[in-house]
Amino acid sequence: MTVVRTRFAPSPTGFLHIGSLRTALYAYALAKKSKGDFILRIEDTDQKREVEGAVEALKSTLFKFGLKWDEIYIQSKRKGLYQKAAQKLVLGGHAFYCQCQAKNAKEEGFSSDLRDPCREKNLTSGAVKLKVPDGEIIKYFDFVHKKEISWNSTDVYDATLLKSDGFPTYHLAVAVDDIDMKISHIIRGHDWLPSTPIHLLVFKYLGGPTPQIGHPTDILSSETGKKLSKRRDSVFAEQFLEEGYLPEALLNFVMLLGWAPSDNRELYTLDEFVENFDIKGFQEANPKFFKTKLDWFNGTYIRKLTVDELNSKFIIHNSKFAELSEDKQLAITKLLQERITKISDLNTLGRFFWEEVEPDRELFTANRKDHLADALEIIKDCEPFDLETLNNHLMDRVKTKGYKTGDFFMDLRVAVAGARFTPPINESIIILGKEETVKRIEKHVSPRT
Repeated sequence: MTVVRTRFAPSPTGFLHIGSLRTALYAYALAKKSKGDFILRIEDTDQKREVEGAVEALKSTLFKFGLKWDEIYIQSKRKGLYQKAAQKLVLGGHAFYCQCQAKNAKEEGFSSDLRDPCREKNLTSGAVKLKVPDGEIIKYFDFVHKKEISWNSTDVYDATLLKSDGFPTYHLAVAVDDIDMKISHIIRGHDWLPSTPIHLLVFKYLGGPTPQIGHPTDILSSETGKKLSKRRDSVFAEQFLEEGYLPEALLNFVMLLGWAPSDNRELYTLDEFVENFDIKGFQEANPKFFKTKLDWFNGTYIRKLTVDELNSKFIIHNSKFAELSEDKQLAITKLLQERITKISDLNTLGRFFWEEVEPDRELFTANRKDHLADALEIIKDCEPFDLETLNNHLMDRVKTKGYKTGDFFMDLRVAVAGARFTPPINESIIILGKEETVKRIEKHVSPRT
């Protein structure tokens, strides 16, 4: 039985894109479902585009999501292998040397025409290009799209395989590596579909087996309906983690962007996803990236954490929170856990616990002075200073004075927390403490006349 071997092959040109995270996840799940191997291959042959530190950043991000590889390869350390393969293709009549100057070539070094003018010149040096035959049907079965896809070779260009500096292009390196690493299944972005006939020819001419290939559909923005764009949208995995999304939640969200289980289940750990993964679950429709759905996933995972686990994440996330006493930290954590969707919500919903927030005067009601004077009196005299006693005394005063409950507590909320939307105000006052609460309210109360 053939061992399933998949690969994730990012280029070190920046941070990990959400679409790339999805590709890595699917490749990992496909391999591990079959007790196979997941390969990490750093495709760094385009030296001009490489970003310093990107390789370590990519590896670090994958680890955060639990996507651990069995083997790792760096393409720039395998130049000799690609050069040998290019020579084999030339000797076999499947490739040729080209000396076109940049002004006569496209970005990758091939002629503006599909058939390069150098292919019949019998040159002995220069860049190496694929000699694409005419009139052949090139085809494969895409296991994501669940159908055969084909091209007429007459419409496929003579792609550059080896540049004049000795570095391979993606088209050569990917095929050489997939053969050498015995890759059985390729899962890659839909944007690589147009290049597939080139790779199929290289697989064929090198005499290696052709892996099974699948191209998950593009992820679309829910706002524009267009493919997620680095210019318009939040697309980097690390960016979401920095915003306070949990790796487990983001991974769970991403796994359902183009794949669906047979039972419509939504919540999966990585191990559960691997156990239930089936290539039949791939969807042909383009999935849309709904931030509200991601928020739902993240909120759900936050509520699965223990208080201590969430508290630890808060400590790492916010240095001011970390300076509070442990008792106060845990009390705040318990209060916020059911009310946040991101770890970073601590910065807004919890800020008033460690920093007095000056409210906008327009947030108060017209009866601010009366409301706050009564609240101040109750809080000062509240003994014992606990939640039940505070609740009872404040509500008794509201009823005695005939205040509107919502208006009364709105003014109290604004005076203490600096905003209209906060965690439950009475619970917050107990955590904040009598002395600090009184100090804040007094700033907004004038003596009655």
